[in-house]
Amino acid sequence: MQLNQLTLIDFDQTAYWIIVRNDEIFVQNQSPFLPLAPASHLFNASNVKKATYLGEYDSHPVFMVKASQVALKPECSGDFVELRDFITDVDFDLFSFAAKAIQFHHFLDTHRYCGRCSQKMKHVGWEMAMQCKHCNHRCYPRLSPCVIMAVLKGDQLLLAQNKKSRSGRSSILAGFVEPGETLEHAVAREVYEETAIKVKNIDYFSSQAWPFPHQLMVGFIAEYESGEICVDEREILHADWYNLSDLPETPGIYSIAGQLIEFVKARKQKGLT
Repeated sequence: MQLNQLTLIDFDQTAYWIIVRNDEIFVQNQSPFLPLAPASHLFNASNVKKATYLGEYDSHPVFMVKASQVALKPECSGDFVELRDFITDVDFDLFSFAAKAIQFHHFLDTHRYCGRCSQKMKHVGWEMAMQCKHCNHRCYPRLSPCVIMAVLKGDQLLLAQNKKSRSGRSSILAGFVEPGETLEHAVAREVYEETAIKVKNIDYFSSQAWPFPHQLMVGFIAEYESGEICVDEREILHADWYNLSDLPETPGIYSIAGQLIEFVKARKQKGLT
């Protein structure tokens, strides 16, 4: 079965079901949290005969359906939760399917009409795309590349508090890639714009899909070159250098920010900084 294919539902097939309502998904009270059952065991009735196939997890297919198109049976206990509240509870591969479902739902909901000629768009059945029958304009889900970087100055790490942070924790710097930039240029520009610090020796670390709402986070490690911290007060509340052995509260390792911070801390403990 092709990924992202709009496919007829086999109501007797055991599958993972990601039921999406706006920016929320239906979550049950115990592992695996996402419903794992034949559709006939979950839904009283269905207004949709097709579901979006997202892939396979633990030898079972994973499907996305809209909450407005299904009626859950009363015995299916659970609730709709925001995706952010789901990330810390489950295996990250399963979370990735939920993230993909939210992003696909948002794409389908916001591309019902053509941005070129305003006519109705139609879901392309064999891939995740919307196409206008009138002018043939085709759209795909939006993906926004972002860089995120651990900036080191000896045994110190540059951390900042962002004005938009929901947790209030300190974290490493991040920002969107601009047109015409390489990822490395974006790293240097974002660090300088937000803190007036110049960096060098920019090395790739890893990447992570971050569906809040549609980012691809690309992680780097960079070294301090020059400058004194002067924060961009439009985005940053505070920034400072912190010793790697005495950091404030930072994001968990479910995020690439937390993974980068743990990596540079472990490297310091091994004497590799």
